Amino acid sequence: MTTPIVEISGLTRIYGHDATEVRALDGVDLVVPEGQFVTVMGPSGCGKSTLLNLLGGLDKPTAGSVTIDSRTLADLPDDDLTELRRRRIGFVFQFFNLIPVLNAVENAALPLQLDGAPDAAERATQWLQRVGLGDRLNNRPDQLSGGQQQRVAIARALSTDPALVLADEPTGNLDSRAAGEIGALLRQVSAEWGRSVLMVTHDPRIASYAQRLVLMKDGRIVDDLDLDGTTDGPRRALERSGLL
Repeated sequence: MTTPIVEISGLTRIYGHDATEVRALDGVDLVVPEGQFVTVMGPSGCGKSTLLNLLGGLDKPTAGSVTIDSRTLADLPDDDLTELRRRRIGFVFQFFNLIPVLNAVENAALPLQLDGAPDAAERATQWLQRVGLGDRLNNRPDQLSGGQQQRVAIARALSTDPALVLADEPTGNLDSRAAGEIGALLRQVSAEWGRSVLMVTHDPRIASYAQRLVLMKDGRIVDDLDLDGTTDGPRRALERSGLL
């Protein structure tokens, strides 16, 4: 058994009170081993985004615990939590979140610069080359396709050598071909570069790039299964769970 990067126990998040109460997460347990690529699917409002926010330290649970890289988030002072998020968690978003006036190297180097790394540009360049953008280092976001912009965002997420990459609908703003390329790249992030990846997606085809599928409904996990690498595996699982 490899070392768990993510350990969630009894995770619950409630918004509002009394008549306005919404139980976004309801007693979720989840373990993600080192280097595993996990995708999370379920209908809108099932708790996927809330789960990512809690894993990333962007929100605090009502009950339960989140442990990332052997550190329980609730036990960390604010400065230590900020450091953990900056150094050990990489974030990839649907809309890339690149700085328009910066080129690819400058965008990918931002987390390293915030951390005071003297070799920020060098490390960012290495990651851009690994994700296939060695010939686009000096291009600004408006000079890159959507798929290329997402590759810059992935290089930025990896530049600090994180244990965990959280990807929130990373292909939701891409065409079918670019989406498939990003799915394959995230699989490489896990299989070749040893990072744990937890991805939220609505697209069963993109989910098929993962090793494991977690299905959610009404704030709970309703299925958790290994994927066989076939493109219709996630769709069959959704059908079995009554989510499709």
